[in-house]
Amino acid sequence: MPNWRQTMMDLGDERLALPKSLPLAIRAQAFAQGREGKDIDPATGPTGNASSFDFQAPYLIKLLSSAPLSEHITFYFYAIFAEKGGNGETLIEDAWFRHDDVLGSGVGAQLGQFQISDLMFPREVRLTFQDFYAYRAAGITYDRGLILDRGLGPLEIAIGAVNGNGITQNFAIDSPGYRRPDQMFDNDSRKSLFGRVGFTAGGVNVGIFGLAGQQKSAAGFAGTVTGNRDTDKRILGLDLSGSLTPRTHWFAQGIWNEWRDFLDAEPQRDFDWFGGFVGVDHVHSDRWTFSLLYNYAEADDFRGTGTVFEGIKINSLSLASSYYFMRNLKGVIEVNADLLSKDPAGPPYVGHQTREHYLLIGFDAAY
Repeated sequence: MPNWRQTMMDLGDERLALPKSLPLAIRAQAFAQGREGKDIDPATGPTGNASSFDFQAPYLIKLLSSAPLSEHITFYFYAIFAEKGGNGETLIEDAWFRHDDVLGSGVGAQLGQFQISDLMFPREVRLTFQDFYAYRAAGITYDRGLILDRGLGPLEIAIGAVNGNGITQNFAIDSPGYRRPDQMFDNDSRKSLFGRVGFTAGGVNVGIFGLAGQQKSAAGFAGTVTGNRDTDKRILGLDLSGSLTPRTHWFAQGIWNEWRDFLDAEPQRDFDWFGGFVGVDHVHSDRWTFSLLYNYAEADDFRGTGTVFEGIKINSLSLASSYYFMRNLKGVIEVNADLLSKDPAGPPYVGHQTREHYLLIGFDAAY
């Protein structure tokens, strides 16, 4: 921002930029949820872990930080202290450096950990508790890599490359000798390449996304084990968004996926599937917002494979409302209707074994 220097201490050194205050923020969520929730083992069925009413507090605690480092460079990261009941370990998700004008070319560059899907609709700023499921199922959320972006006339163009193995893996480098200090973040040289072109047509924001990369095959009973083969995957995406009124905004995403030679049990077979979502956000007032989100995915190619990937299918409608007690504190209530029927019980116990209805009430705050 043009006034970034005003947030820095005056230390008599123009080449040293240190913030006047430590740039930290915290986000916290707490919920109570009624749902049809069960833990099901693909081989043996229900494990006995089930709850129709659940106190999920804290649901999420994050520590966030971001600040400019120079005229053109900034950083951002956040650490999760607790999420979905997992306590005792800190996980870094988003963590990157960004330069807004590399070598004066007008090209922006972002290096680090990020969500590939942020090029379309960032999951972190959605107004619903319900997720943008197609992004998770397609495997285009968190990864490590590089994005280059630039505006060219009416077009917004972004291209990137990522390791393709997520943000938790690392591997030893043993070849030079004993106990060398470095680690590899990737175990092969091939990267997943992706890009998006965005433009506006008739008042509608349009984006075309594509990815070509690899993922490990699925092995073991019901495809629950990560295999040793590298298999190709291709993704084509179309995202649309616009405004119905100054306070009502809509968005839509379609993701077409091709997973080649994916199952070790059927190594010569390709699997195609589609997923997407449509949403509307309405800002009623400074106090109230309302959101509607429809998630859909079909996995017909996986039908009859006896694998957990039969469960990619989803057909759900979520209605959410938020009341802002303060700018940084809101109460939330959300109801989700599952429009799919249950699949027949196994073995194997795969697919849609329980319904996904839920009612959620709670708080979302940041400071």
